[in-house]
Amino acid sequence: MTTFKKLNTKIYQKTGVVTTPDYIYWKKLGDPVLVKEFGPIDYIDFSPVEPFHFAVTCSVRVQVYNPITKLVVKNISRFRENAHGAVFRPDGKLLCAGGDEGVLKLFDVSTKSMLRLFKGHTHAIHRTQFVYNKPQIASFSDDKSVKIWDISTENNILTYSEHSDYVRAGAVNENVPDIILSGGYDNIVKMYDTRTDKAVLTVNHESPIESLLFLPSGGLFLSAGGTSVKIWDALAGGKLLGTISQHHKTITCLRLASDNKRLLSGSLDRHVKIYDISTFKVVHTLDYPNAILSLGISKDDQTVVAGLVDGLVCINRRKEEATKEDEESNKLSKVRVKTQYSNADMIIPDPKLEKQSKHDVYLRRFQYSKALESVLITYVANKHPEVTVSVLQELIRRKAFSRVLQSAETKTIMQLLKFFTRYITDYRFTRALIFAVNIFVDVFQESIYTMPFEVTKLFSNLTQVLNEEIKLVDELSRLQGAMEMILAASDKSETFTSDIRNLTPSVDAQKSIVFDVS
Repeated sequence: MTTFKKLNTKIYQKTGVVTTPDYIYWKKLGDPVLVKEFGPIDYIDFSPVEPFHFAVTCSVRVQVYNPITKLVVKNISRFRENAHGAVFRPDGKLLCAGGDEGVLKLFDVSTKSMLRLFKGHTHAIHRTQFVYNKPQIASFSDDKSVKIWDISTENNILTYSEHSDYVRAGAVNENVPDIILSGGYDNIVKMYDTRTDKAVLTVNHESPIESLLFLPSGGLFLSAGGTSVKIWDALAGGKLLGTISQHHKTITCLRLASDNKRLLSGSLDRHVKIYDISTFKVVHTLDYPNAILSLGISKDDQTVVAGLVDGLVCINRRKEEATKEDEESNKLSKVRVKTQYSNADMIIPDPKLEKQSKHDVYLRRFQYSKALESVLITYVANKHPEVTVSVLQELIRRKAFSRVLQSAETKTIMQLLKFFTRYITDYRFTRALIFAVNIFVDVFQESIYTMPFEVTKLFSNLTQVLNEEIKLVDELSRLQGAMEMILAASDKSETFTSDIRNLTPSVDAQKSIVFDVS
């Protein structure tokens, strides 16, 4: 008895992911642990010292988590209204946060006690930053101003009021502590030198700015707003060096990772893109269940935390690599299992009955209409279109597709037209589906416009998609022809130049010719 041969659907499978060192490195992050908070996650910041605790600013509190246990170790709730932008000092001992109250608060992380209260802003403070190597804090507020505070005296040292809209982003320079950036919803990035009382550089991002970041060199900085990240050269007077547009929704946060060799950008499109700083090309993508508002990564890349708009904190912890001792113990256990059963006469494996798919069962019974209907249901057509195309190919091979169409119900015809419209431009299925569409047109060419309006509309949509594809192919053909002409012209010019060089004697040859004549 011969077994029934199943349909080969693998021929239409998508090509696999290209395995790169970055892909392997970031894939080692484990599945995310989800922690529910009481509102959108405004900001996430990691302590720069071990054990790399991270602070989550949400609602009317700041919670400090342990990245290993994923549990709250500190709960700072000295806020009457929403808190914003809590960050650690570079030594990890102090933490400052703004809020809707319009005041800046400074806390001792170990005791949770409030050490300083800075008053002066008239609206909410959304971002705060400690100034490197100085006892100062910078605050960025909705009152369109940036203020520099002295920690010891609680005095406001400097105030910059050069924005015309909310200031929701800021950055400090580790290499040059006197330089501070601010970004506002007026699309403008301002650079200040705290040794002066005005901005020393102004650039236009052309979108409301959500995040700013200095690159390790200190001479370049990034601004994120809208769907793009822009790279600016501060030393060249704010020259725009390039634009990265890898997201299709607003970018909300930027972070550096891998010893400042990788850049991470989070967006409302639910993706975190990871770029190589040297080329600014995407090397990996992390996906999340909802829009991303904030992002944090530990100094050693062991933990990546994303804060979502629905109040979820997604904690990805890198998997612990097995030690040599663990590998040796596993090998010994396998050897013991083998020796334990080495004296047995014979080991008979359990028979595994392969379950046939519905469409294979129907094809075996020559129930072609049911086979087609089973692969046009929403789940199969959307998740596994290669199965649907394989069944269509098999029906065409058996010369049964036209008979199935003649007896098909209106619902089946509508499902088939939707499938054609969605996948006929997919390079994997185009050739097979064009053949199927031709048979469909042959069967219904006289009756298509007498069918219900829904069927006629779907057929018109398919016609429109095919016309647009034909136009695109024509344009690409013209472009290909133009490029071939340019390349052919360049090849001819190079050939002509080389021929001239071969005909023209070198300097040494000319000298020898002169010598021979003399």
